[in-house]
Amino acid sequence: MNAIEFIISGMLAAATPFLLAALGELVVERAGVLNLGVEGLMAFGAVLAFIVVYHGGGHFLGFVVAGLASAGLSLLFAIVALGFRANQVATGLAIGILGQGLSALFGKTYESLTVKALPKLAFPWLSEIPVVGGLFNQDIIVWISLVATFGLWAMFTYSKLGLVVRAVGENPKAAHAIGYSVITVRVTAILFGGAMAGFAGAYAATIYTPLWADGMIAGRGWIAIALVVFGTWLTGRIFLGACLFGAVSLMGLAAQATGMDVSSQLLSSLPYIVTIIVLGIISADRRLLKLNGVASLGEPFER
Repeated sequence: MNAIEFIISGMLAAATPFLLAALGELVVERAGVLNLGVEGLMAFGAVLAFIVVYHGGGHFLGFVVAGLASAGLSLLFAIVALGFRANQVATGLAIGILGQGLSALFGKTYESLTVKALPKLAFPWLSEIPVVGGLFNQDIIVWISLVATFGLWAMFTYSKLGLVVRAVGENPKAAHAIGYSVITVRVTAILFGGAMAGFAGAYAATIYTPLWADGMIAGRGWIAIALVVFGTWLTGRIFLGACLFGAVSLMGLAAQATGMDVSSQLLSSLPYIVTIIVLGIISADRRLLKLNGVASLGEPFER
């Protein structure tokens, strides 16, 4: 397998933690809430999923526990940010720090231990196509994440639920005036975003890199938040952005495998360099941000 085939075959798996967390954050932000604690929510879900799988509970139970635990931690964010109308930026950062601290605490005795990842599910014939065949040989969670992407796109485009979430994010007072509970919608969105972050962490710790190491989320939560802006709050663009960052994260490994004399620190920083460059380009287009942005993002709701 050459470097190009390696990147193409591993791109979707590398993109899945970014994609799952970004899809959850997309729903949260579409509802008008900014949660910057995704990194900590992912780390918290990751360690609990790893512990469950390591002790024989299975990947399904591990994902369920991770999703519920991260949703519970995000509920704390909802209580403080929505119930007490605290600053959402500060509250999100505090929750993120708490999640990372809890992950370090619970995972201390599991450092460097490994678990068995899920097997790959290949599409007959398609997986045998030269160069791009690896795209069709992925684990079940990758395929589920693709279905979730399409489902969220359909929800925001065609369903009443998607319209309600968008209305709450754009004009919460108008949504409240016609009978929708803004707080209920936002809390539900926050819980969904927390669960998705937990799933993303579970995938990173038990399937993509099936071992536990403190700090293994390594900024994926921050990149997921950036992906929502990168995709200008559109599901399809977020998916493409996740694939881009997944491919970039593999370029360092591919370069080292080919024997390139490049600093490993520089290669590992490539995803963050790309994040800064892309955000700079996107932020320069004020018209695009205003067209697709969320009008009440980060603003507390008062009846």
